[in-house]
Amino acid sequence: MLTGKHLIAGDWVGGEETFTSQPATGEGVVFASGGAAEVDRAVRAAEEAFWSFSALTRAARAAFLERIADEIEARGADLTAVGAAETGLPTARLEGERGRTTGQLRLFARHILTTGFLDLRHDVALPDRAPLPRPDIRMMQRPLGPVAVFGASNFPLAFSTAGGDTASALAAGCPVVVKGHPAHPGTGEIVAQAVDAAVKACGLHPGVFSLIQGVGTELGAALVTHPLICAVGFTGSLAGGRALFDLCARRDVPIPFYGELGSVNPVFLLPAALAARGEAIAKGWAASLTMGAGQFCTNPGIVVAMAGADGDAFVAAAAVALVAVGPQVMLTDGIAAAYRAGRARIAATAGVREVLTSVCDRRNATPYLYEVSGADWLANHSLGEEVFGPLGVIVRVADFAEMEAVARVLEGQLTCTLQMEAGDTDLARRLLPILERKAGRVLANGFPTGVEVCEAMVHGGPYPASTNFGATSVGTMAIRRWLRPVSYQNMPVDLLPEELR
Repeated sequence: MLTGKHLIAGDWVGGEETFTSQPATGEGVVFASGGAAEVDRAVRAAEEAFWSFSALTRAARAAFLERIADEIEARGADLTAVGAAETGLPTARLEGERGRTTGQLRLFARHILTTGFLDLRHDVALPDRAPLPRPDIRMMQRPLGPVAVFGASNFPLAFSTAGGDTASALAAGCPVVVKGHPAHPGTGEIVAQAVDAAVKACGLHPGVFSLIQGVGTELGAALVTHPLICAVGFTGSLAGGRALFDLCARRDVPIPFYGELGSVNPVFLLPAALAARGEAIAKGWAASLTMGAGQFCTNPGIVVAMAGADGDAFVAAAAVALVAVGPQVMLTDGIAAAYRAGRARIAATAGVREVLTSVCDRRNATPYLYEVSGADWLANHSLGEEVFGPLGVIVRVADFAEMEAVARVLEGQLTCTLQMEAGDTDLARRLLPILERKAGRVLANGFPTGVEVCEAMVHGGPYPASTNFGATSVGTMAIRRWLRPVSYQNMPVDLLPEELR
């Protein structure tokens, strides 16, 4: 049963300030809305918990992650019911996302049983080296301290309360304070109940995990500026993420802000691929563009294709595929309103031609498709800005030189995709060095929606895709965000961390 309360260091805590959820179906639920006082209590408990939690063996932390996964699975039916009502997402999507959430918890558990993520190094002493001896120096990664995590609107499980940021921080040995997303507070509370049960079952300090619910900007600001918070994980809008990033930078002691902020994820159609399978690519792109009402951070919103008959056929096939897509419920009224505003901005831009239009009302989204020349796209920076939803822009370039020009002016992206055949290899070889500088993940002959949770995945990219191009929020390398290197010089072996002995 939902309490409508915060979970702060093992206690369910209410308050005078409240907000009412706005579900896609059913009646809203009243939840406590936290502020600076709740943040201070949760963060101070996290700091107290850090000393024992960071000292746990890797096996004990792995067992904790496994237990969280077990507890989430035990609440699967409730999570699906509440999540579907709050977000409007279909049952199959939520069940799949639950599996992804527990799967990444278990992946991190397995990963930390090895020592690769600790980057262990040892330079043995050279007492007889001339002209100066070398001391014994050992190095490893150590946990930072309490971490703040912001739940994401578009992934109520995999990127929220016990999603990738929380799971990776716990795997690193860092306690977590989560700001729940108000789009799905009930889902967040049920997951918090699962984490709390795991904390108690494993006998851990209750400050290891807290969830604070709330609306408005003050709660988030209080969390990232609290002096005991050591790092922040965020998935959300460019405007919101940049505001928090700036707050982190202006602190007396600045801290890292790992924000995943937005991307248009361009798809480059090379000539041989366009000629050989343009219709099939159009159908696949339309399916990727409209998946989940286009509410994925890897949604491929822009296609770059040559002018000419093959490109014309692609545009026509994409329009046919999109016409068949019916209205889909968006996650929040605000996201739906922003989608309509984005559509109006694109449609009013000089040089843009409407290929497919539709009517969206309230919280529903339907696809839109626009076409623009490469020259007009290059002349207007706003055409490269993300529209969060199932809206596509096809950029028709005059030749490959103009395709290269489009690639060069792109802002940072989460993904870039090449659709190519063997005959396109020389052109792809020319594009690839550009795309490597623009994105954290470069695909060939696929579509970017669907981010595999694995060792080699990078979900991040140059700004504004993310605020730290050297990090990822998906995959085992995500753990490194919450660690820092420490060298131990001439340290007695008995004082060293176990892994360095």
